Amino acid sequence: MHHLFGQRISTMVCLSGLFVVFAVQTVGGAALKQEASLENSATLLNHSMALVQRMEALLALGNGSDVTLRIQTVSTDEVKVIQAHSLVLTLQSDVFDELLQMRNSSNLVLRESAECASVFDKFIRYLYCGDISVRPDQAIALHRLASKYHIWALQQGLTRYMTQHLSSDSPTGHVVSWYQYAVQTGDTTLRDSCLQYLSWNLSSVLQSAEWRSISDELLLSLMQRSDLVLQSELELYEALEAWMSQNQPPDMTAESALRAVRYGMIPPQHLFRLQKQSPLMLKYYESVRDLLFLTFQFHAASPVQLAKYFDVNCSLFMPRNYLSSAWGSPWVINNPTRDDRSFSFQTQLGPSGHDASKRVTWNALFSPRWLPLSVRSTYSEHGSMQPTRTDGGQPRIIITPATSSPDFAGVSFQKTVIVAARQQGKVVVRHVYNFHQSTEETGDFLADADLQRRTSEYLIDSSLYLHIIVKPIYHSLIIARK
Repeated sequence: MHHLFGQRISTMVCLSGLFVVFAVQTVGGAALKQEASLENSATLLNHSMALVQRMEALLALGNGSDVTLRIQTVSTDEVKVIQAHSLVLTLQSDVFDELLQMRNSSNLVLRESAECASVFDKFIRYLYCGDISVRPDQAIALHRLASKYHIWALQQGLTRYMTQHLSSDSPTGHVVSWYQYAVQTGDTTLRDSCLQYLSWNLSSVLQSAEWRSISDELLLSLMQRSDLVLQSELELYEALEAWMSQNQPPDMTAESALRAVRYGMIPPQHLFRLQKQSPLMLKYYESVRDLLFLTFQFHAASPVQLAKYFDVNCSLFMPRNYLSSAWGSPWVINNPTRDDRSFSFQTQLGPSGHDASKRVTWNALFSPRWLPLSVRSTYSEHGSMQPTRTDGGQPRIIITPATSSPDFAGVSFQKTVIVAARQQGKVVVRHVYNFHQSTEETGDFLADADLQRRTSEYLIDSSLYLHIIVKPIYHSLIIARK
C-alpha cells in the first residue's frame, strides 16, 4: 500500500509543471468530506502565474524533452531547433498528436514558410504558457500556424486582434495585406472589417505607401462604394492615376476603374484640365467619352432639366462622403454630456455647375439625452405630456435647412455624420451614420458610446469630434421624367 501511494505521489510531481492539480486532503488514504457551507466560505489561492513561469522555464531549458522540433524554412537550408514535450503538444493540438504518432525518431521535421518559421518559437511558447505578444507584421504568420495546427483559441484571438488593430502603426501598412489574407482564407469577418476601415479612412490611405500595393480586385471593390470618406472625387482620380502608373494593370481593369470614377462630382474646370493634361485620361479617353459627355451636360443644365431626358439616379451623380467645405463642416462638441448644442454651416446646393454657386444654410442641433420616439409614444397613449429630454435618453442630432427654397424642388438631401475616435494613438473614423433629418432614424446613433466616461474611445480630449456632410440625391427626379 505504501509502495502504491508513493508511486502515485511521484507521478503527480512529474506532471506538476503541466497541470493544475486539485488536491484533496487525505488521512490514512480516506478523503475528508467538506461541508457545503465550508466550501462556500473557502478562499482561493491562485498560483497560476507561478505555473506559467515554470512552464516557460521548462520550454526554455528543455528539461525532460522527448521530442526535437526541427523547423525547416522552405527553399532554404535554414533550420530552427526547439526542444519540446510531446505531452504538451498533443494536449494542445490534434495535428501534433497525429504527427508525433507517425514519427520514427525523436526528431519531428516541420517545413514552414520564412514568415511562419520566424515566429514559430512564439507559437510554441503559446502552447506552453497560453499568452503571446503580437505585432501587426506577425499576425498573418501566427494565424496561419494556428489554423494549420488547429489551435482554434489562438486563431480566434488573432482574428479579434486584427479587427481591433487596423489603425495600428506599421512601417509599410498592414490593412491591405490582412484584407488579401482574409479573402484567401474565406474569413468574412476580417475581410469586411478591413474593407470598411479602408473605405472610411481612404483619404489617409491614399497618402500612404499601402495604397499602391492594393490588388486589382480590391481597387475595383473600393471604386464601387458610396461610403468612401475622402476630400473629393478629384483626390480619388489622382490617386487612381498614381496606382495605375505604379502597377500597370490590364486594360480591362484600367477601364473598369476609370468608369467607376464619379465625374459628375468633379467641377468642370478640373475636368477640362484632366482631359488635356492627365496621361491616364489621354490614354483611355475613348473608354469614358460617354461619361464625360453626360457629365458636362449635367454641369451645364439644372438637374430638373437634365432629368427630363437622362437618368440622374446613377452612381455618376451619387456623392460619396467628401470632407471638403463645399459638402459640409466639422463639428467639435466639448463636454458633450452637458447640454444641448447647436451650430450653423453652409454647403453648396448641389455639385452641378448650375447649383454649385448657390448656398444653403443648415442648422444642426445635438441633444445628449434625447428620448427615443418609441418611448415618447408611450406617454401619448397615457395622455401624459411628452418630455423632450431625460437622463435616460440617448444622443441625437437633427439637421434642417434654415430656410426653404424653390431650388429644393426635385432634390432630397441625405445627411451623413462621421464620428471620429482615437485608436492606437491615431484619429480614425469610427462610425458613419446616414439619415434624412434626424439620427433617430438610424436607431443606433452612438448607442455604444459611454460619453459620461472621460476615457471613452469616442472622446478626444473630452470632446466629441464629428463631421457633417449634406449630399443632394436626385432620385426623385425620375418620377418627373416623361
